[in-house]
Amino acid sequence: MIRQDQWRDAQDMGHLEARMQPIAIVCGSDTPVGGALAARMHDSGTSVITIDLLGAAAHPTAVLRLAGDLAEERDWIAFAQDIQGRGLRPSMLAYAAADTRFLLALRDALEQQLQALGRLSWAQEEFKQLESLRWTGPVGGTDDETYLRLKGAKGLSPRSLAALRLLHRWRDTVAEREDKAPFRIIGNDALLGVARALPATIADLAHIKDLPRSLARRYGEPLLDAALRAKALNERELPRLERRPRLPKDSGFDARLERAKAVRNRVATELGLDPGVVSGRTALEAVVRARPANRAALEQVGGMRRWQIDVLGDALLEAVR
Repeated sequence: MIRQDQWRDAQDMGHLEARMQPIAIVCGSDTPVGGALAARMHDSGTSVITIDLLGAAAHPTAVLRLAGDLAEERDWIAFAQDIQGRGLRPSMLAYAAADTRFLLALRDALEQQLQALGRLSWAQEEFKQLESLRWTGPVGGTDDETYLRLKGAKGLSPRSLAALRLLHRWRDTVAEREDKAPFRIIGNDALLGVARALPATIADLAHIKDLPRSLARRYGEPLLDAALRAKALNERELPRLERRPRLPKDSGFDARLERAKAVRNRVATELGLDPGVVSGRTALEAVVRARPANRAALEQVGGMRRWQIDVLGDALLEAVR
């Protein structure tokens, strides 16, 4: 059993690949597994969504019951929180490893249902996409830019963004030292609130809506230090976001998109699937923008799977003309 958030180095996977020819059974994972380990993959989360057993919500307990062998109700939410908060203690490791005995039976049960529905090839195409993922190291070179992924970060001013960068690094350092998940140190909303306000005194912290008073008392000094350091930076040192150029306005785009969504929604209803499974909004927008004239052209549009093209077909082509 491999804990996903500890897959730091592609070499770790290489060592495993050299010793065995594994079957990778995962549940709703987008973690880059890589190499031989991904050569025989089954993602139970994808299978469940493709079957629509749970209304596109792959809850682990319900998924495992498909194997018919789950003897007891497990508190999965508490289990996940315990792992994130304090790491895998021996008792929790044994708890998690015990469930791996269901995985092969789970795969077989899901594949039987997919086969019966004529959707096994759909799921296998999705598995292939997962197999192609590779770990290439952190994005953005040596500077950690994960703070930009926080919801609301890109709406900050350059100076507040600099403060958020400092605050985010400080939180990661504390989390690593205390062996806790970062959100258990201080939440994202609190970090954003401090970065936006750029407080100068302890009294200023009390006026930040998203910063609990207990955290202001506990971490007041490092929070103020980050704000002070951000305010001391000169303009050239402030982070700048690259804005993507806006695409030329297409007067018929919105109307074509609505027609395409109507086709997608109708097909999803007929198949008993969530519309987002049949095609996501990003893929639909790409098709609408490209306006393919035939299936060959539609296959060239990024984000569209072969099985999606098969089920949407000519109706989608007609909608975007």
